[in-house]
Amino acid sequence: MSEQMNPSANHLRPSRPGTVAAYLIYAAVVARTLASTETGIRDLLPWYLGLFSTYLVLFTAVLWRPGLHPVLLHLYFFVQSAIALALLSLSIHLDFLTTLFVLLSFQAALVFTGQARFVWVGIFVLFTGGSLMFYLGALRGLALGLIPMAGCIVYPAYVTISHEIEKARAQSQAMLSELQETHRQLQAYTDQVEELAAMRERNRLARELHDSVSQIMFSIVLNIRSTQILLERDPARIRPQLEQLQELTQDVLADMRSLIAKLRPKGD
Repeated sequence: MSEQMNPSANHLRPSRPGTVAAYLIYAAVVARTLASTETGIRDLLPWYLGLFSTYLVLFTAVLWRPGLHPVLLHLYFFVQSAIALALLSLSIHLDFLTTLFVLLSFQAALVFTGQARFVWVGIFVLFTGGSLMFYLGALRGLALGLIPMAGCIVYPAYVTISHEIEKARAQSQAMLSELQETHRQLQAYTDQVEELAAMRERNRLARELHDSVSQIMFSIVLNIRSTQILLERDPARIRPQLEQLQELTQDVLADMRSLIAKLRPKGD
């Protein structure tokens, strides 16, 4: 058996609305059967109850534990189809019993993927229309079987589309989370770049401080020493020396103010 004919290991989980609808449909079929006034229904009541109970137990077991071996799943659908056909054969007038094939189509869409899903849906469509045409005649059987046959197609389509929507939503959420993480990393990288740029600017200013202010301070120290010497030997030449010393002091003060202004944050 090819891989496409096997159930997917990643079977779909039944949605709550789909599951509720399935059990409501089943309950409606059972209630309508038990309420039927057709001749002989009361005499066959034990058979109906036994077959309905078996169908429900198997349906529920596979619905909530679908991860069975492929062979067991195929066997399960054969058994369930036989039960539905057996129920229909008990009274050919209860044509609505073919609705049980709609529920099986819903379940097949959950546990099968690819070709296997389409094959089983096609089988249930054939069982629905074929059984009614066999018991009630071609024209009447086809007329009564069109709605449940459509249900066998629409219900699996609903399951498939719902799964695709949920899958697309999950992928979108994953992409959004990935984009948010990328944005966070870019923001962190930007902060690091800004911090590195600030560090480089501080280093540049430090070098500038060392190259300019330190040189001026060295000149000031030399001028002070020269002034001390002139004070002892030639006091008349002290005034020009002090003026030069004042000029150097103003220059270093201006450089210091400029460097402090560059280090000050832009918002201040």
